[in-house]
Amino acid sequence: MKHVFSFLLALLVAAAAQAQGVLKFEQELHDFGSVPEGTMATHEFKFKNVGNQPVIIANVQASCGCTTPDWTKTPVLPGKTGIVKAVYSSAGRPGIFNKTVTVTSNAASPSTVLTIKGNVLNKEQVKSTLTPAQLAQSPRLVLDRTTHDFGKMEAGQAPVARFTVKNTGKQDLVLGAITSQCYCVGYRNVPSPIKPGQSAVVELVYSQRKLGAQAEPVVITSNDLNGDAKLTLKATVVQDLNAGSMVKESGASVPFK
Repeated sequence: MKHVFSFLLALLVAAAAQAQGVLKFEQELHDFGSVPEGTMATHEFKFKNVGNQPVIIANVQASCGCTTPDWTKTPVLPGKTGIVKAVYSSAGRPGIFNKTVTVTSNAASPSTVLTIKGNVLNKEQVKSTLTPAQLAQSPRLVLDRTTHDFGKMEAGQAPVARFTVKNTGKQDLVLGAITSQCYCVGYRNVPSPIKPGQSAVVELVYSQRKLGAQAEPVVITSNDLNGDAKLTLKATVVQDLNAGSMVKESGASVPFK
């Protein structure tokens, strides 16, 4: 009887050891090929849980900050599918790239490494591959203005500047990354592609902490082969707006008028 119990216990232990989720990716390498500079190269790695227990992805870590991963956050049940999305920002990064995304989960293999690669072409390189007719079909980015002055703002605030962008070209205009020397300018919301002849309001968030008069050059990249859009954000940044707006009158502090 003792031997039978030991045998059954061994079977239970073995069964428990085999009760695990298993991530099976359709592919673990994606080659974007040639990517025009300024675009956000995006790929979804699809996987299926071929095990017998739910799989939970704990973290997805990219090998560099230029790759922004996203993934299925809910438990993936046996037989169900999920995705790991990798986004490579090509703005300011011409040339060949080869980046990895490490997926950590409670699956039988707790770590899976995915790879994305490609070659970022600058606008001149892209233009050289197109015929005049193809170039004429390019989207065109036109800003309603090239300067926005926030006036006086408090350090740590994040005011929003709204620009109207019109696509006067003949293909969808896709806005890419924003570059600035202060690394303090970004989209409030990721803009959607703009159809030919259409306009859209693009909101830029300015989170400058450096005090004093500021004039920040900003570049908005896009798939407009004629060049990137350039604008300037201006502001006078103070430590405390309230402190600067109070004066002494008859011994009492009153709002400055």
